[in-house]
Amino acid sequence: MATNRKFLLSQRPTGMPDDDTFELVEEDVPEPGPGEALVRTLYLSVDPYMRGRMDAGESYAEPWDVGEPLEGGVVGEVVESNGTEFEAGDIVTGNLEWADYVTALGPELQQVNPDLAPISTSLGVLGMPGLTGYFGTREVLQPRAGDTVVVTGAAGAVGSVVGQISKLTGAKVVGFAGSDEKVSFLEDDLGFDVGINYKDVDDYGEALDEAAPEGVDRYFDNVGGEITDSVFARLNVDARVAVCGQIALYNATSMPTGPRKLGKLIETRATVEGLLVGDFAPRFAEGAKQLGQWISEGKIEYRETVTEGLENAPDAFLGLFEGENIGKQLVKVGEREE
Repeated sequence: MATNRKFLLSQRPTGMPDDDTFELVEEDVPEPGPGEALVRTLYLSVDPYMRGRMDAGESYAEPWDVGEPLEGGVVGEVVESNGTEFEAGDIVTGNLEWADYVTALGPELQQVNPDLAPISTSLGVLGMPGLTGYFGTREVLQPRAGDTVVVTGAAGAVGSVVGQISKLTGAKVVGFAGSDEKVSFLEDDLGFDVGINYKDVDDYGEALDEAAPEGVDRYFDNVGGEITDSVFARLNVDARVAVCGQIALYNATSMPTGPRKLGKLIETRATVEGLLVGDFAPRFAEGAKQLGQWISEGKIEYRETVTEGLENAPDAFLGLFEGENIGKQLVKVGEREE
């Protein structure tokens, strides 16, 4: 059997990770123990939250130990089963190591039906990011017809779903993204009312005043930082804010102090709520079913940015912080056996 490549956390980064953060090692392909399956990786997901797992401090996700394998969402093909419900050739997904091959206990895997949608979508629009957008919009943000909704990171895997679901409710949607190409994607493909290229804007407040002159009723925050400061200053009475990510701050070596924002919440009686998609785990099937229906009806569109080769997974991950991806960032590791 082929040699197995695997990425380890080489050292904890200070600020932005770099090549020294990752170590690619080679070893024998593992053999599945009792109750395990051997899975060959086809696609690997890289996501911004992984940056927090590289630090030693407490967070909602357990930190990785130095010298231990990196982990993420994987969709792969079962090569061998040792007492699991799966058979060779089955397509499965789970939170697994960054590796060519990995063993996992049966309960750690979920079967993927390749006839329903491309298997990569189980890591994107029908997986964790899409479900984050679905529950974050419907349960936390709760947009209404006539609302003005602002989304940061709007061209990413989560933000693109949030904006489209908000449009389905009859809201006006304004999205921040990091290039003219992404703005075109938001406006021309996804139906956003206004896209703002934050890299071309000198004053976020002025851009918001032009795009949302009546203020902001719903804000889905994937980014944090100065854009969020500007949005908070424009919240309307009874506004709702869903805090999903803070990618602008993930590599900060000290926490910057922006404008003091809490006073605005007194004036507006706004609700600010943090969002972890795992809280909705018992309802994942419901969310995936609805998203799948909307996709089949042409009401939800998605895009994937695919990097070829396991060896390029660190570059794909680091590119998230430079805004290089549109939609879901994936790493293609292998091909399905015919």
